[in-house]
Amino acid sequence: MKIAIAQLNPTIGDLISNSNQILQAAQQVAEQGVDLLLTPELSLCGYPPRDLLLNPSFLSAMATQLTKLAKELPPDLRVLVGTVQPNPAAIIKGQKPLFNSVACLYQGQVQEYFHKRLLPTYDVFDEDRYFAAGEKSGILRMVDRSQRASLELNPELNPELNPELNSELNPELNPEIGREWTIGVTICEDLWNDEEFWGKRSYGVNPIAELAEMQVDLVVNLSASPYCVGKQKVREAMISHSAKHYQQAIIYVNQVGGNDDLIFDGGSFACDRTGKLIHRAATFSPDLTILEFDLPNLLPSKIQTPEATTPGEIWQALVLGVQDYARKCGFQQVVLGLSGGVDSALVAAIATAALGAENVWGILMPSPHSSEHSISDALELAKILGIHTQTLPLGDLMQEFDRTLEPLFAGTKFGIAEENIQSRSRGTLLMAIANKFGYLLLSTGNKSEMAVGYCTLYGDMNGGLAVISDVPKTQVYAVCEWLNQFHPHLKIPQHILTKAPSAELRPGQVDQDSLPAYEILDEILDRLICQHQSPTEIIGAGFDRPIVEQVVKLVIKAEFKRRQAPPGLKITDRAFGTGWRMPIAARWQ
Repeated sequence: MKIAIAQLNPTIGDLISNSNQILQAAQQVAEQGVDLLLTPELSLCGYPPRDLLLNPSFLSAMATQLTKLAKELPPDLRVLVGTVQPNPAAIIKGQKPLFNSVACLYQGQVQEYFHKRLLPTYDVFDEDRYFAAGEKSGILRMVDRSQRASLELNPELNPELNPELNSELNPELNPEIGREWTIGVTICEDLWNDEEFWGKRSYGVNPIAELAEMQVDLVVNLSASPYCVGKQKVREAMISHSAKHYQQAIIYVNQVGGNDDLIFDGGSFACDRTGKLIHRAATFSPDLTILEFDLPNLLPSKIQTPEATTPGEIWQALVLGVQDYARKCGFQQVVLGLSGGVDSALVAAIATAALGAENVWGILMPSPHSSEHSISDALELAKILGIHTQTLPLGDLMQEFDRTLEPLFAGTKFGIAEENIQSRSRGTLLMAIANKFGYLLLSTGNKSEMAVGYCTLYGDMNGGLAVISDVPKTQVYAVCEWLNQFHPHLKIPQHILTKAPSAELRPGQVDQDSLPAYEILDEILDRLICQHQSPTEIIGAGFDRPIVEQVVKLVIKAEFKRRQAPPGLKITDRAFGTGWRMPIAARWQ
């Protein structure tokens, strides 16, 4: 039996386009004799649809499109499509009104549905808000094309035409036909509850254990698993463990593409019943691959090799995230402030790779405090990348602000408020350009700055997308060094990488006037934010108490800024985005 994996890049809510992607994949593999086509979780509507699921007209349109798609598909090909299905017991049992489902489309009809059983409610997931949990394991029963041909010649042996037969084909009646295949159908989180692998059980049931007890021939998993650094290794290790432990071949299908702050990296794969990886699709791009299943196992297929380094992996994710955010939101061109610093340099390179140099505008906005090398570094970078530039000096604007505020600020010391006028002037100019020409403004702040509030609200935080807001400063440098090694046509000038980082809001200013060295700061932030360590634990690990206490206070104080930041692309398992739900008005430290 031939099984195809359609690793798709859906746009949330674009039912027709998403349906066409599925149809095109189906038509292509049907010509190659494929029996079953697998698509990702919620492939019809895109994942995550969030509160679109509260809109009755959206649900109705999805049901209509699913029926239409079933009629358009090649009739001899079974296709598993991710969709939603009403829960008929919602009112009676007090459950959520929908199921997160997989529909089996075959011979012009929606033949059956399978429902997701485990509903995640952690990090970026909030599925219990919309869905009820499925109550039983889903099993798809089917015969391959060669067997169906035999049944057409011997209709009395076909259980679909002769209900007196058992649900399984009887090999004694016709040894050439054999028996039907039984395929366990699971959805994403259904495979993430193996107590032996995780050392704990997060849900009361384990769908793969149940399917193994039912002795299914194969398990398939339709997923939309968001990317974070190292996630693919975890997925493969987990599913390899389950395949070996339960002696079940498993095919894992993942969505690809960027949807808002989430990036989906694809990397669909398969393990045989010994746990050996026998297939891996492309990462960070759509793919369509075919596997062969010959009872009792999957046959080895092509294994694509993902990027081996963390900086390279992050680069691919961010390029895809910018590309899809712009495309799916209807932007053709982007604009950003080009300061001559490392953060804006990396964002400019990402935008160039994602959209093409002709679609990127870098705006230089020197102030009286800007160094000569900031201007020359920015212009050198722009020349290497081949992007458009425009220079808008800030001196007159800053003076006008000073004159306007002088009566109110008289008798006070020059401080942060005056420094931030420079940043807010830049933010205003960038927003004006974006507004005038319909460009997407890219914010260039990194995660270290966002964490401690070393950024200006309504200034450098302005934008429609915060490209590197989940990339710590030290990792920004690492990605740039990787870029210079492997993509010299996008080279970051060496002086940008070696000079001391500075916001240049006052003469001679450097970041370390206000912050610990980034190597220390990023380690403390990782322990505090990602590892959930207490200040006492961090101090116990060897960090100076005054520095730790300073960082903790800054992180708490900056929460109101982060709440007003543009969406940022998630590349770590703890980002300041959908999954970050900290209170602003709070006193816990």
